[in-house]
Amino acid sequence: MEQIKIRELDSKDLLSNLKDLATILHASVSAGASVGFILPYSPEDSEDFWKSKVYPSLKNKDRLLLVATVDKKIAGTVQLDMDMLPNQVHRCEVLKLLVHPEFRRKGIARKLMIELEKRADYFDRSLITLDTRTGDTAEPFYRSLGYEIAGVIPGYCRAAEKAHYDATTYMYKRL
Repeated sequence: MEQIKIRELDSKDLLSNLKDLATILHASVSAGASVGFILPYSPEDSEDFWKSKVYPSLKNKDRLLLVATVDKKIAGTVQLDMDMLPNQVHRCEVLKLLVHPEFRRKGIARKLMIELEKRADYFDRSLITLDTRTGDTAEPFYRSLGYEIAGVIPGYCRAAEKAHYDATTYMYKRL
């Protein structure tokens, strides 16, 4: 099996890896990932997300961006949002855990999350939160990492491929 390496990208690294990051997001959305976008979703839409939403947060150091590489190719990514209000600086939020469909079921998501938790601990964050589509394969995955369910909100987000609304499960983990 190929070796999986995890590394952090800063805002400059994001720009130099923009095409690869956009490809992962586009492929994930096209494969049905519920990560905030609806179909049709173009590669240009994906690039715009990275440039307009993620880049400014990285530049301001409000967010961490981790990538997993396999044979020097970016295969997955996850973000850690640390831009919290003053009464919430003890926590952070997981955003956009994505693994390209060609690289799934190889332990990449797990390695990304383990490293993300180490980084959260380094920044003295004692609580990590996230949300995922209720009933998705991600839900038992997060449970296997020790995340607990805080609650479910019905009809929270529109499905990527259909005009109906899915429930969202909010989860947390204390470090």
